[in-house]
Amino acid sequence: MARGKLRIYLGAAPGVGKTYAMLSEAHRRIERGTDCVVAFVEHHDRPRTEVMLHGLEQIRRREIEYRSAVFTEMDVDAVLERAPQVALVDELAHTNVPGARNAKRWQDVEELLQAGIDVVSTVNIQHLESLGDVVESITGVRQRETVPDEVVRRADQIELVDMSPQALRRRMAHGNIYKPDKLDAALSNYFRPGNLTALRELALLWVADRVDEYLQQYRGEHNISSTWQARERIVVGLTGGPEGRTLIRRASRMAAKGSGSEILAVYIARSDGLTSASPKELTVQRTLVEDLGGTFHHVIGDDIPAALLAFARGVNATQIVLGSSRRKTWQYIYGPGVGATVARESGTDLDVHIVTHDEVAKGRGLPIARGARLGRARIIWGWLVGVGGPALLSVLLRSMEDGPGLANDVLLFLFLTVAAALLGGLLPALASAAAGSLLLNYWFTPPTHTLTVQDPENIVAIVIFFAVAVSVASVVDLAARRTHQAARLRAESEILSFLAGSVLRGETTLDALLERVRETFAMESVALLERQNDVEPWTCAGSVGPSPVTRPDDADVDMPVGDHMALALSGRVLPAEDRRVLGAFAAQAAVVLDRQRLVGEAEKARRLAEGNRIRTALLAAVSHDLRTPLAAIKAAVSSLRSDDVAWSEDDEAELLEGIENGADRLDHLVGNLLDMSRLQTGTVTPLIREIDLDEVVPMALGGVPEGSVELDIPETLPMVAVDPGLLERTVANVVENAVKYSPDGTPVTVAASTLGDRVELRVSDRGPGVPDEGKRRIFEPFQRYGDAPRGAGVGLGLAVARGFAESMGGTLDAEDTPGGGMTMVLTLKTAADHVPASPDLSPQVTS
Repeated sequence: MARGKLRIYLGAAPGVGKTYAMLSEAHRRIERGTDCVVAFVEHHDRPRTEVMLHGLEQIRRREIEYRSAVFTEMDVDAVLERAPQVALVDELAHTNVPGARNAKRWQDVEELLQAGIDVVSTVNIQHLESLGDVVESITGVRQRETVPDEVVRRADQIELVDMSPQALRRRMAHGNIYKPDKLDAALSNYFRPGNLTALRELALLWVADRVDEYLQQYRGEHNISSTWQARERIVVGLTGGPEGRTLIRRASRMAAKGSGSEILAVYIARSDGLTSASPKELTVQRTLVEDLGGTFHHVIGDDIPAALLAFARGVNATQIVLGSSRRKTWQYIYGPGVGATVARESGTDLDVHIVTHDEVAKGRGLPIARGARLGRARIIWGWLVGVGGPALLSVLLRSMEDGPGLANDVLLFLFLTVAAALLGGLLPALASAAAGSLLLNYWFTPPTHTLTVQDPENIVAIVIFFAVAVSVASVVDLAARRTHQAARLRAESEILSFLAGSVLRGETTLDALLERVRETFAMESVALLERQNDVEPWTCAGSVGPSPVTRPDDADVDMPVGDHMALALSGRVLPAEDRRVLGAFAAQAAVVLDRQRLVGEAEKARRLAEGNRIRTALLAAVSHDLRTPLAAIKAAVSSLRSDDVAWSEDDEAELLEGIENGADRLDHLVGNLLDMSRLQTGTVTPLIREIDLDEVVPMALGGVPEGSVELDIPETLPMVAVDPGLLERTVANVVENAVKYSPDGTPVTVAASTLGDRVELRVSDRGPGVPDEGKRRIFEPFQRYGDAPRGAGVGLGLAVARGFAESMGGTLDAEDTPGGGMTMVLTLKTAADHVPASPDLSPQVTS
């Protein structure tokens, strides 16, 4: 059994008219013949609402005794037993009396929906669970009755019942909401203008968010890739520190202010793999940004500000969100920091937001932990300290009249050697040890100004100094190497873990994987190349980035995958230790490519099966539907050729008319069959040219009775870029279908209007309509909805119409006609030189 549909009337405050609107909708549905009942509606002694209950069937309520009092609640069993098409259930967030079937009324509604009953309900914005704290801060009242946001978001339709605060207060003053004894207290407390304005804003923003979801769904279903408005892309720079969550939430609030905004969180790791980031914290932040609808990116880069700006410009970002530095004041001697550098070099195309947080100026550790490989600056400083330091120390000590003594001199030179080892590694430390030994011998060991040493103790001191210096330098260098190796392995494991996680999260497209490779290794372009054998040329199976290479030999880095496949990267030469991780990416790329091809083969198999189904249906149509007009023609011709019957002129005319009608029906059926065959084989080639809509539409109405169609096509419409012949066939099929199902005496309306760079042609009838689950099926071949007579056609009219519309770059969709019936919406592209400056708006809208 199909699940029922939920429609919710959402209001900003009590009294805006939610229940009244729900009851009005019930009366409209009953007038259309829908079985609609009142499962539970509370009118709260409001006369206008109570009047609306007249004429509606009300299900008896269940009485529950609680604390010596009798309460009434919705009787779920009675509603299920009655099994109406639509049930009205007021106050979705209501808490049931203890002893009821469920604790919450929304749980009762869930049971009705599971039973296939459509439900129309009401709820106020303050009853949404996520807004409880916000509403309490505004009104000072804590809402005890709440409904989970997901329950409301899953509703098939959400309609906002809006009213200005001034109008709501006037309604209250007239006694339409509360009794006079409660009026003054309500107006001066909860229903103050400021409270109502804030609640109204909450409701409007919440519904606007829901509208954005519907819009994105519509754009996806119609494959609309063009931008309808400016899209904000917000890049969040993460360090792996505890402030990352604050930055992500701040960026989410910024993105919520604009429709279609994107959040991209990026963590930039140094190529050496050493980082002070917490892997656990990064995992938490990745989960948080994905829960908020954003994406997480892991990028390799030694120059963090440059890598961050390159990433932001690569994804066409408009804003960058960074946290205030966690460095202490003295640590700024190492540089201005990432935030200041990014803000300085961002240019005019990127806005940089520096967000404060609780970890500002609390320290982030010594900068020595930032990397294991010694950068160029550190190596230079190491040589300066190792070579220049002993010389300067010698000058300083010689300038002193009474020096500290040889033992202290040795310790001072040893200190410089250790500093050189810490800064520049082994070679500067060895140079420092050698220079220190020579200077000690020449300047401070008697006899001075000569390399000769007279006292054996001084010889021992110099030798021990050199040995200790070399040992310390070796230990420091070995520790740095081991640290680098450990960090390298950890970086590789993080990248491989991220690769496996991306597969589990469904990022299985080849382009997405290649983009991950390009981001991770900071490359300009990445291409996956393959060939059939050793002599065939290479072909590109997928690529990202500008100017990808076409041969592995032309790439800066190539990673073979099997015998006839290779991953080619351009941009820079990778060190040998990076190839192990690159090999994992290459193997995964080959798997993803094979998976995509299997999916393509499965799609081809599905199309073949669909073709077989259509051919089977075509044979059935030929064997039955085509034989019906042929049989009528055959019978009429045989009657006319009969010699034993004398036909009058009227009889002959009637038989000839039957022959003509049968031939017309046969021509129409064969035409649709041939058109469907052309669409299935892909041989429809539209000849697009510019034409006015009012030149084509009247010609398409030749097959319908006079007076059955009302035209409303303004002369001010822009020209459309279509194939006139295909458009005429499309409109003819749609109009004939509408006339077929429209009641006698009720004409079909054909109206056209502009919408941006498109023209909409709406064909509306007042027939029985089609439920939502059937709207997609009516466009499939050989589908006839409802009780259409067997001889009415083979069910190809709408399928052919949609196929022709899509071949011209348009769309054809079905909607409900307000008041009953169905409307076919044909959307066409306007001519390039006739795009209107603004859509046609009615005076009511513009005012």
